[in-house]
Amino acid sequence: MDGLSSEPAFEGPTISVNPMDISPAAQPQPQSQLSSEELVAKAIAPVKREFLRPPPVRPSNNNTNTDRKTTDGDDAVSESKPAPILKEKKSKRQLKRERRQEQKSGLHLCNAVAKSGKVSSCPYKDNCRFSHDLEAFKAQKLADLEGSCPFLDNEGPCPYGLSCRFAGTHNDGDDVPAGTMNGKKNSSEMNALNKDVQKLLWKNKMKFPKADNSLKLLGLLGPGKKGKLMENEKDGQNVANGCGNIDGNGSCNVALEADNEMECSPKVLEEDKPDEANAQLEKEKVMDSEKDDQIVAKGAGVVDGIGCCNSAADANNEVERSFEALEDDKPDEASVADELRPLKRAKSSVDDMYSVEVHNDPIVDMKEEDKSCVQNEPTTVTEHTLADTDNSLKLNPREKKLIDFRDKLYLAPLTTVGNLPFRRVCKVLGADVTCGEMAMCTNLLQGQASEWALLRRHSSEDLFGVQICGAYPDTVARTVELIDKHCTVDFVDINMGCPIDVVVNKGAGSALLTKPMRMKSVIEASSRAVDTPVTIKVRTGYFEGKNRIDSLIEDFGNWGATAVTIHGRTRQQRYSKLADWEYIYKCARVAPHNLQVFGNGDVLSYLDWNNHKSNCPELSSIMIARGALIKPWIFTEIKEQRHWDISSGERLNILKDYVRFGLEHWGSDTRGIETTRHFLLEWLSYTCRYIPVGLLDVIPQRINWRPPSYIGRDDLETLMASDSAADWIRISEMLLGKVPLGFMFSPKHKSNAYDRAENG
Repeated sequence: MDGLSSEPAFEGPTISVNPMDISPAAQPQPQSQLSSEELVAKAIAPVKREFLRPPPVRPSNNNTNTDRKTTDGDDAVSESKPAPILKEKKSKRQLKRERRQEQKSGLHLCNAVAKSGKVSSCPYKDNCRFSHDLEAFKAQKLADLEGSCPFLDNEGPCPYGLSCRFAGTHNDGDDVPAGTMNGKKNSSEMNALNKDVQKLLWKNKMKFPKADNSLKLLGLLGPGKKGKLMENEKDGQNVANGCGNIDGNGSCNVALEADNEMECSPKVLEEDKPDEANAQLEKEKVMDSEKDDQIVAKGAGVVDGIGCCNSAADANNEVERSFEALEDDKPDEASVADELRPLKRAKSSVDDMYSVEVHNDPIVDMKEEDKSCVQNEPTTVTEHTLADTDNSLKLNPREKKLIDFRDKLYLAPLTTVGNLPFRRVCKVLGADVTCGEMAMCTNLLQGQASEWALLRRHSSEDLFGVQICGAYPDTVARTVELIDKHCTVDFVDINMGCPIDVVVNKGAGSALLTKPMRMKSVIEASSRAVDTPVTIKVRTGYFEGKNRIDSLIEDFGNWGATAVTIHGRTRQQRYSKLADWEYIYKCARVAPHNLQVFGNGDVLSYLDWNNHKSNCPELSSIMIARGALIKPWIFTEIKEQRHWDISSGERLNILKDYVRFGLEHWGSDTRGIETTRHFLLEWLSYTCRYIPVGLLDVIPQRINWRPPSYIGRDDLETLMASDSAADWIRISEMLLGKVPLGFMFSPKHKSNAYDRAENG
């Protein structure tokens, strides 16, 4: 693991230079000779002098070669470190092929076989993609880890069976019956992606009636989406009328059978419908009673005198809805409108507009007296009619679920590190509100399992929300509706402040700060589509020195947002400099009373929390982000109003809890262990910045302080203070065993708050 050590965080390239060659005026003053005030002014943590040590010299891990010159008399020897060998980048197809080959090897045992220990338990038999060779798997399986299986406390056996790395602690005879799933693991976690929902998303057959109606009322649906809108409206009216699709023979399929209609193609449906000539010939020959008998024989509900079928539950309202049902006589290709809230039965002119474009209009097949009834109905488009439909869909703010965030400790949504095990750790340490990692709307709508995993919720998260990110109102509104129907969440947060280039270049995240009208459309369309509260997270602006949230915050509440979180930095600023809390105070004071405002940025102690709350009582609460990554016990400090001089043993216990939660979430097999290790190392890249309270001359620690090289009060505390990836791996090996051969790690995020400012 020699090549795993990273370059010292705050030093340039390692070059051996004779100190005597540097003039005394040019030599930097040692930190031990600077006062605490001078160190703080330079954003260097004032560690007590007895704990300071010279920075360790580590080999450089950069790709560029640095000539190291050693002077010995008159001879100068130049040594160059060979550049690391770059691995060949493999295509996705090649990686998939290698993954399939590994699955067939003995290392990847079939889950069903691993759970039960019997080859016959796999339902796919020889067609299974994974190995069924138990002997080969046992021969190649890595040694069990120390400790007990994390699923022993659960009712029932371990869901990973033979593949569990703690199999030696399993009770004999605890076999999982074939076809059963994890017991405790699935019961304690929610918001898993349903396979049927995923298939609909894959085939682009999922309907979003609430979102589409919201977009239509706001005028945000383009001409190309008219046909899809028409289908959604027809589906919604059929469900509101209590009947399903009406075929050409006059029989009605109730709404519960609408799923079966999805299999039918438009071509087949048109063939089943009689043409106009046959309808005219049979118009006077077929009696109403015969039609009624035919419909009742097919299992429909109450039939009125016109031939329209209504469900038995809606028999009392059959007369006033019969003519409207006839306008929807043409069957739909897919009917999933049970998502739509029953509309008020005001006559909508949208159907009349679209009826001209639909061939084989059902009105042609009606009797003469029925046509006269329909002709008496108003068919012109009026603004009053559209306004009535608008009111039926738009929720009154009092009808929305309200969440009181005031003075609650809010853990921010944190990409990569803010996973479910980390949130469980923060809940144990005192967090009140948790939010999932940012998920991209397009990936959720495509049914990507990896993106849906970001929406998972643990049962201990009593006040939980998810954060999504999208660039367009239709994408965001449909995602919000999808989450509202298939997930259990208390609120949905829309990210409008992400500074990452790959997000901004797609028009999402901080890019929305430059387009206020699109921000308005996104918030309005999303909040109208669901009853779940919709919150937003923004930065002060896009460009440095051009803050603009104060001019928009008065409108956020009118657009439908329940709360707004303001990160006190611009997109161009990224994480350089300190957060502008004075501007956050300004925005909170001008915000409307129905909009809750959170501040965010640089909170690392309970004193920071108290100062911001006392300086601006208008703030509902404060969101804690990197402060929780550096020291997750900050929630305990705020609730107990004290500086916790936590010991290295207590910090290790927190890491043990994280590992246990991670094994329960990602699995106790080899794959789950390495996934847990990866995210643990990502978190350790932040925790190394924590400086124990007992080692500081000035408390509390500030988030922009650069920690000098120091030794702890014991070896474990010294190890936890290291900024070397090799030392982080050593900590992971204390908890998860030895790393695999050839293991390498590089942190995904820059955890330093003092990185250079990058241009937007």
